[in-house]
Amino acid sequence: MSLTKEIALSLKNISKTFRFSDKTFHSLQERLFNIHKKNKKQHLKAVKTVNLDIYKGECIGIIGRNGSGKSTLTKIMSGAYVPDKEGNIIKNGTSLLLNLGVGFSHELTARENIYVNGSTLGLRVKQIDEIFNDIIKFAELEDFVDTKIKYYSSGMIQRLSFSIAIYAKADIIFLDEVFAVGDEKFRNKATKVLEENWIKGRTAIIVSHSTSLIEQYCNRTILMHKGEMVYFGETKIAIEKYRAIS
Repeated sequence: MSLTKEIALSLKNISKTFRFSDKTFHSLQERLFNIHKKNKKQHLKAVKTVNLDIYKGECIGIIGRNGSGKSTLTKIMSGAYVPDKEGNIIKNGTSLLLNLGVGFSHELTARENIYVNGSTLGLRVKQIDEIFNDIIKFAELEDFVDTKIKYYSSGMIQRLSFSIAIYAKADIIFLDEVFAVGDEKFRNKATKVLEENWIKGRTAIIVSHSTSLIEQYCNRTILMHKGEMVYFGETKIAIEKYRAIS
């Protein structure tokens, strides 16, 4: 792959801490029996300090065990999560995260979400008009255009999210286990269009438990372990290190 070495995404001293209370009750009975319980504030360092540069045209993999911080790091990169104050993110271009409709309003219809997401990606209404039918057709949602997506299955939401990303042509796409979307027929269609439109020539970050998929598409790979980026470099080495700690 020929890279321009122009930075698409740069993370400097990025981390993410979740703060929560242990005084959470799931029923009225729990609330009554624990009314005098002291409310302890807790925090979880989901992603420890990360520094990295991703270049335009690269396909980057992210691997790690469940709970390693993969999806949290991806959501920070895409803008779905705000990182801790100390860090800085530089992103050149628009981006979209494919992760079961992150960024969708479930009270809006597919039609409304397409226009909202298209606008977020910098498209004018006329441009969205031109690709609207293609988005719906590819997502196979012709009969559900004006149905609120809160009534959609997870597969339908994923297909819609995928289709918007492909036709709106975001500069950077984040694929969080997206190759598991839908049935086999749709997965084959999605894989084909990704190879033709994204993996070649665009910037993509792929999160997956499938090391064979990561090895197939990614030149460099991030290995996350217990919230820490323990390696970022050659994919083959990343996979070897991953298997050693799995």
